Amino acid sequence: MNVIDKAHELARAIKDSSEVSDITSAMKVIEADPESKQMLDNFRQSQIELQQRMMSGDMPPQEDMEKMEKLFEVLNLNLGIRRLFDAERRLSVVIEDVNKIITDSLSQMYGAQ
Repeated sequence: MNVIDKAHELARAIKDSSEVSDITSAMKVIEADPESKQMLDNFRQSQIELQQRMMSGDMPPQEDMEKMEKLFEVLNLNLGIRRLFDAERRLSVVIEDVNKIITDSLSQMYGAQ
């Protein structure tokens, strides 16, 4: 058994999953609506900037965090964007589950039982 080949097989399975298909469908709906696309792009850019600040050790002010939470709530009122967020969350759960399966399979190497 070649581990790299299995990794490619897993990648194809994820790519062909209903979760990825749902993300693709939701993105098509959003891209067909320029206002929704702009709102999502602005949110993603703000999200990236906030994450970069946090990774560099610069904790943003509480009002910036609250602003992002409120923006997320507003975006969730848009059905297309909500559908995308839900699909992304489901894909994230799948990836977390795969990661846990891999990590658990290696745990005996480190003495965990």
